[in-house]
Amino acid sequence: MESKMEDKLLESEEETKSLKERVWIESKLFWSIACPSIITRLTSFGIIVVTQSFMGHIGDVELASYALVQTILVRFVNGILLGMSSALETLCGQAFGAKQYHMMGIYMQRSWLIVLITATVMTPVFAFATPLFRLLGEEEELAKVAGKISIWFIPIIYYFVFNFTMQMFLQSQLKNAIIGYLSSVSFVLHIILSWLFVYKFNWGLNGAMGAMVISTWTITIGELVYVIGGWCPGTWTGFSKSAFSDLTPLIKLSASSGVMLCLELWYNAILVLLAGYMKNATVAISAFSICLNIVAWQLMIFLGFLTASCVRIANELGRGNAKAALFSIKVITATSLTLGVIFFVLSLIFGPILSYAFSSSAEVAKAVSSLSVLLAFSVLLNRVAIGSGWQAVVAYVNIACYYVIGIPIGMVLGYVIHLEVRGIWIGMICGVASQTFVLMYITWRTDWDAQVEKASARLNQWFLPVSQGTDENTDQS
Repeated sequence: MESKMEDKLLESEEETKSLKERVWIESKLFWSIACPSIITRLTSFGIIVVTQSFMGHIGDVELASYALVQTILVRFVNGILLGMSSALETLCGQAFGAKQYHMMGIYMQRSWLIVLITATVMTPVFAFATPLFRLLGEEEELAKVAGKISIWFIPIIYYFVFNFTMQMFLQSQLKNAIIGYLSSVSFVLHIILSWLFVYKFNWGLNGAMGAMVISTWTITIGELVYVIGGWCPGTWTGFSKSAFSDLTPLIKLSASSGVMLCLELWYNAILVLLAGYMKNATVAISAFSICLNIVAWQLMIFLGFLTASCVRIANELGRGNAKAALFSIKVITATSLTLGVIFFVLSLIFGPILSYAFSSSAEVAKAVSSLSVLLAFSVLLNRVAIGSGWQAVVAYVNIACYYVIGIPIGMVLGYVIHLEVRGIWIGMICGVASQTFVLMYITWRTDWDAQVEKASARLNQWFLPVSQGTDENTDQS
């Protein structure tokens, strides 16, 4: 009762402040979450990009094969696992806002079980990558090298499981600094190890991938020590038997989240696969994947925005403050659009030059340069989505915009009108643009008071008393 009265007093105080003050306060809250999240995503994805860069300097075949595995297989699995983990972001954020702190650790343990089983089910895809790429019609040399690279990605798949879930858990309670610190240290470690293994020890492909495995698991071990080592009192109370109960609602939410993000990331994977059927497949795949990674690295900033928006909105919905949730969306969207314009200009200026960071091939650099204008427009269309539990709705939007609009247009322009890789990229832009406008419309039409009621109902449905959540712990931390 006291908590609800406090929230109402805070809401009334917020309404008495000027618009400028409210924007400043919201921006500070938002950036306190977004900055560490952006650093985390830039450095975590940076490990993948740095590995690609070293592969490009080992050889064009290694670069193209790595691009196939990373863009098709890893994006597919990454999308499912990250999407399923994002359900935890919604639940933990709302539990934190509602001050149900002890439930956060239980939610994370439930998510561990679900996401770990999912990762294990998908592991054979990497074990049999070579016959899979042969079946998809890729060149024999590319398929063989891709098979070697894909085996190295198996331990990284399990890194995704624990890294994603612990990040969601920590970010929801505003413990972002430790994540950014660990990711930054691992990124620097990865650059050093890659240089040693590839250039000094001449271990080639195995050296680049080995450095990647060591660097990624360094982050996970550090996060695990932080979570269970006593730095999360109240939210982590030890391993609990309650983690094995009431899994069905979380499975449904995780599955819809996984489908939503998987469809988004798999969209780019299909486009790379289509590029593999062009006349010069090695150059086409290399150029296309370089551009996608440039877009994806910039997208990491906007995914940091997404994380911050999920946490801010979930916290306010958990508090029962619909007006604050809507105001947060407006501030975040305005900030996102401003940064989108800045990155658009930077991509126009530096887009043709960036290819040399990934490959020394003049032919690949020329292909990337021809896509630089389209690359800039792709950057401009990146957007901030809203993490308020609409996973199933967004999944349908993605199917319609990407697979009904984007891919068919790309195939027609690329193969029928013979625009080659540029045609496929234009199709991608059409899909992303239509998705952006649909999501903006959905956000504008949303009844945020109804969202508050749904959040409250979800929290009440899955709530366990403190005694039940802690007395049954099998290992108190």
